[in-house]
Amino acid sequence: MARKAYARRRAGRIDAGSAWISYSDMMAALLLVFVLVLSYSVYQYFVMLEAKTMELEEKGTLLSSQGQQLDDQQTQLAAQKATLDAQQTTLNAQQAALEAQQAELQSALAAIDEQKALLTTQESTIAAAQAELSDKEIALTAAQSALADQQVQLTAATALLENQQTLLSDQQRKLDDLVGVRTKIIRDLSNALASANLKASVDSNTGDIMLDSSVFFDVGKFDIKETGKSLLREFIPLYLSVLLQDDYVDYLGEIIIEGHTDTQGSYLSNLALSQDRALSVATFCLEMQSLSAQQQEMLRQVLTAKGRSYSDPVLTSDGKVDMDASRRVEFKFRLKDSEMIDEMRAILSIGEQ
Repeated sequence: MARKAYARRRAGRIDAGSAWISYSDMMAALLLVFVLVLSYSVYQYFVMLEAKTMELEEKGTLLSSQGQQLDDQQTQLAAQKATLDAQQTTLNAQQAALEAQQAELQSALAAIDEQKALLTTQESTIAAAQAELSDKEIALTAAQSALADQQVQLTAATALLENQQTLLSDQQRKLDDLVGVRTKIIRDLSNALASANLKASVDSNTGDIMLDSSVFFDVGKFDIKETGKSLLREFIPLYLSVLLQDDYVDYLGEIIIEGHTDTQGSYLSNLALSQDRALSVATFCLEMQSLSAQQQEMLRQVLTAKGRSYSDPVLTSDGKVDMDASRRVEFKFRLKDSEMIDEMRAILSIGEQ
């Protein structure tokens, strides 16, 4: 057993030596491979280093060129930056203006909204107006038809108006003649009274004559006093000599004797008194022997007596009633168609307006 153990130990030593030799050979081979690989790697490194060195030199040259370009670009960028700063300032101002415009735009939009609401309301109103317009167009059509009928009537009325204008021209000529006659009568009466030195005043517009009241009546009486009769004997022939002239007699329509009183007593009693006074004067005139038969006949045709009570008293300068002057008789004349003359004057005055 010892031998077997020894043999096993020896066999083990032999196996261990062989293994070490094999390991040494293997390590030597590995070393050789490593050296070869290392040599190749070094070679490749130097080849690559040379290529890289050349490449780096080229890149260095390129970098120098690019550095110069970069410097130029930086200079340009600095200028551009200054420009951009200025533009930024302008942009800031424009931004502020834009914000203000936006605020205005918002206000404008709000106003537009209000206008839209108003427009909606107006559209409704327009729709109603259009409906009303349609109704009016219908009415207008009817009115146009009526207008055509009225045009026919207007043509006829125009012809009638032309005839009336011709007639009015004739009436105007007659009116001018009548007005001229009244003016001439007033002038002749004034001249005649002045020449006879009679105390009587002639109204320059109407021709009315008021005789001196003190010579006619006493208070409350209608009998003509002798002084009044004497005045009438002078006045009446003179008065009629003017009115009954051939130039005026055809125009004379009426001679009016008006009696007036003072304001004492009632209106009715004074109305009767004034009527009696006017009648007394008219009776005296008609019975005057100094008048010709022709004058008396003409006087009966045109003479009228009228009482006015105290409706038209004579006033003093301070506005009080002049009792003596109010007890009076007035002589008035009216031309034929005098009422027509007044109406024509009114029509002509309207036509002139």
